[in-house]
Amino acid sequence: MTAASAVPQARFSAQARLRALQSDIMELILERELDTGDPLPTENELAAALGVGRNTLRESLKVLQALGVIEIRHGFGMFVAPSNFDALTDGLTFRGRLSLRHHGQEALQLVDVRQALEVGLIGGAIEKITREQLAAVEESVLRMETLAAAGEHFLEADAEFHRRLFEPLNNELLISLLGVFWTVYRRIHVELGGTDTVDLVEEASTHRGIYEAVAAADKVLAAGRLTTHFDGIRGRIAQAVSM
Repeated sequence: MTAASAVPQARFSAQARLRALQSDIMELILERELDTGDPLPTENELAAALGVGRNTLRESLKVLQALGVIEIRHGFGMFVAPSNFDALTDGLTFRGRLSLRHHGQEALQLVDVRQALEVGLIGGAIEKITREQLAAVEESVLRMETLAAAGEHFLEADAEFHRRLFEPLNNELLISLLGVFWTVYRRIHVELGGTDTVDLVEEASTHRGIYEAVAAADKVLAAGRLTTHFDGIRGRIAQAVSM
């Protein structure tokens, strides 16, 4: 008997009903044109509007809170939550770390997705980057080079570099997703034993090369150097999981 067949059908039905209720709550938020920070109806009002019991409603509300859809402030009520990628970060981190036990497939796929985003959008960023924004990117590179020369790791400066590289696109979702991927990779990095295998000076030089391609407005070269950078990350993950 498999694990799936051992679970009673009633449990699957209950889970399906809870998912449907969560969807109904989100639809209610949209239909009433509630926005970030707006209060939701009370539990009694929601239960009546959706035709469910309060205990069932509370289960769904807890899930939606964990997903970052709503915010429950005890003593004040429930509100539409601000943008929150914590649930996505935690889920991807768990999947990535778990995958390290069997060849790191999902960790490598996360790198593939981040590469697709950055390589695909670097041309647009180059078109829009200002002199001031370009100077900020170089500032991040200089910080990495200084830390590398001192033998110190520069994960924060690395994240700052990539964020600044794409700020010209004025795409908050992209910046948030890059932050998610960086956080996930950092935790996977720690799981793999930290940065002991990274040549810090070479890594800083790689970022210098990306910056120089962007400064020269060479879209093809910038995309190629970003690809090389992500190839290095994939290589370190693959090497670590094969040990």
